[in-house]
Amino acid sequence: MRTFSSINDPVFVKKQSYNFIDRFFLERIRDERDLPFVYLKLKILFFHIPFAIFLFTPVLTGWVWWVAALAWFLVGAVLFIGAFTLMLHNTSHRKFYKQKYDWMNYMIPWVFGPFFGQSPETYFGHHIGMHHSENNLKDDRSSTMYYQRDSLIDFFKYYGSFIAIGIIELVDYFKSKNKPKFVKMVIRGEFTFVLLMILLAVFVSWKATLVVFALPFFGSRFGMMAGNWGQHAFVDRRDPANNYLNSITCINHPYNKMCWNDGYHIGHHLRPHMHWTDMPGELLKNKDKYAANDAIVFENIDFTGVWFLLMRKRYDKLASHFVNLGDRYKSDEEVMKMLRSRTQKYESDYVYTPTPA
Repeated sequence: MRTFSSINDPVFVKKQSYNFIDRFFLERIRDERDLPFVYLKLKILFFHIPFAIFLFTPVLTGWVWWVAALAWFLVGAVLFIGAFTLMLHNTSHRKFYKQKYDWMNYMIPWVFGPFFGQSPETYFGHHIGMHHSENNLKDDRSSTMYYQRDSLIDFFKYYGSFIAIGIIELVDYFKSKNKPKFVKMVIRGEFTFVLLMILLAVFVSWKATLVVFALPFFGSRFGMMAGNWGQHAFVDRRDPANNYLNSITCINHPYNKMCWNDGYHIGHHLRPHMHWTDMPGELLKNKDKYAANDAIVFENIDFTGVWFLLMRKRYDKLASHFVNLGDRYKSDEEVMKMLRSRTQKYESDYVYTPTPA
């Protein structure tokens, strides 16, 4: 266990001076605090995407092409895919550009997204239209509740289902909820992306299509499912609709610096439109409330790390990262017992009684 001391995750620090690029984009974006997104977009636009397009040309051949392709893939996986996916996440909740420049808001999902395995607008539909509406409960088609959340076999059932029928289930969900706009959105985005891959593979280069679009498609969806699994692995049977009891928060890890404080998942579900730079402050302000609600906070580990330790059933390691807010627990053994109790599979007919507000 760890004692809560301080938070070193990113918060907003106003610049003392602005360069030409800053001033140009500050006239166009809605929130100055999102200026780092501009520089991520510029790196992707002027490095990552041109390199990807270069792989479709006949300039490189043989083993040189494969070395270049591997370099592009690894650089993207290490430097860009996580940061991009969470930029997509943040700009799905809070529009990036002002109304006057609204057309530029479509660049992230439609221009940038496919190079990171994201079919246009399906992330928005899944995350905003379904996940936050259903909060990991029964109608959430990506709910973790009905899986044993320290089981590798159950995780691959979860991931396999998402890959095989995820889009079908998402469309079915929106039809059942009478949301035709979302039905059109996700079908259009998924169909466009799959058609693009087919056309490029058949008429341009199957190798480049595999590396640039297909592998990121499967890789990003694996990462998102492992991340969602970690975020919603510990669900308390007393009240699985309670955001303090169905989500976790991860603090003081480099992941939060690279991925815009994504570790603050409890705070994100409590206030989905809260700006990412406000999240450390929200936890500091409400740490007693987190303790009173028996919330799980980990330190120096991210969601993928949580997922990995769960797959190995290393509750001892998880307990070593656990932040003991309010001195609720007296030993690591108590923490391990609590963590195990929250990873148990729910039966499909399970009925819970919400805690009174």
